Amino acid sequence: MQFSALQLATILNGKLEGNPDVKVHNIAKIEEAGEGLLSFIANPKYEEFIYTTKASILIVNESLVVEREITPTLIRVKDAYSSFALLLEKYNQMAGDKKGIQQPSHIPASVKMGENVFVGAFAYLGENVVLGNNVKIYPGVYLGDNVKIGDNSVVFPGVKVYDFCTVGKHVILHAGCVLGGDGFGFAPQQDGSYKKVPQIGNVVVHDYVEIGANTTIDRATMGSTVIRNGVKLDNLIQIAHNVEIGENTVIAAQTGVSGSTKIGRNCIIGGQVGIVGHIQIADGTKINAQSGLSKSITDPNKSLTGSPAFDYKSSLKSQAIFRNLPDLEKRVKELEDMVKQLLSEKEGV
Repeated sequence: MQFSALQLATILNGKLEGNPDVKVHNIAKIEEAGEGLLSFIANPKYEEFIYTTKASILIVNESLVVEREITPTLIRVKDAYSSFALLLEKYNQMAGDKKGIQQPSHIPASVKMGENVFVGAFAYLGENVVLGNNVKIYPGVYLGDNVKIGDNSVVFPGVKVYDFCTVGKHVILHAGCVLGGDGFGFAPQQDGSYKKVPQIGNVVVHDYVEIGANTTIDRATMGSTVIRNGVKLDNLIQIAHNVEIGENTVIAAQTGVSGSTKIGRNCIIGGQVGIVGHIQIADGTKINAQSGLSKSITDPNKSLTGSPAFDYKSSLKSQAIFRNLPDLEKRVKELEDMVKQLLSEKEGV
């Protein structure tokens, strides 16, 4: 696909400086871009490359000052980073605009499909599956019985969605993620063994959610494990049964959330965070990477770190004291020696 500078400026509602007919066919970093490629400058430290880059078109901020002659055609916009992201989104939409049913695939007569649906080869759809308009099901996907996928959602290769789970509109499920596997429910027995507790609930994913590769979300024991609107989950995350995650919360890779924990809206949770079960996390909570959360957070908008996690500023103070412990120990010993000497001198008088 090729685009002219004029076409791109029109899409971005930007101001054009240079040749409107110059065309690009791909994108690249500004320091590596060559002829026929598009790039952008959003960070001032990269502005020096505007004079050396061989890119044909650059997206730049309106405020950028050009001090000498340059080769690329410029498209000036209010926010170069956001505009470039918009172009990438549109490019992905065009590149991924697949339609039709590839064979072999398993699609029972009870399946209901909207318009412009794509189902890739070797996909398996169970009974009574419902696919909305413009849904893309990539090769090797498994959708169990009574699964529902909303309009404009994309399910990438190797995704598994178990029976009765529902996925909303504009959702992206990346390769290998699993929705609806059994929750980790086992009842201890008197003889030391464990008896499996049947998990009869489901997973409900609301709209505009993105779930990363190989992330797993367990079905509820009863009721639903719920991922609300706008949640973004990174790769390799474990969400246990009956967890609820509030709107627009983001969680980084390798985090684990134990059963029945309720996470609020607009939370930011770093990588490798461990969260115990049956607690509540207030709206706007920020948890630093590799922290361990062992109790509920009731006050909103708190920043936490450490294991067990506690207030971020208090933690930094504690870390500073911890680093000084060897020196403090030395000073305490010196004071003890001084006290002993004073006591000895007093007794000798």
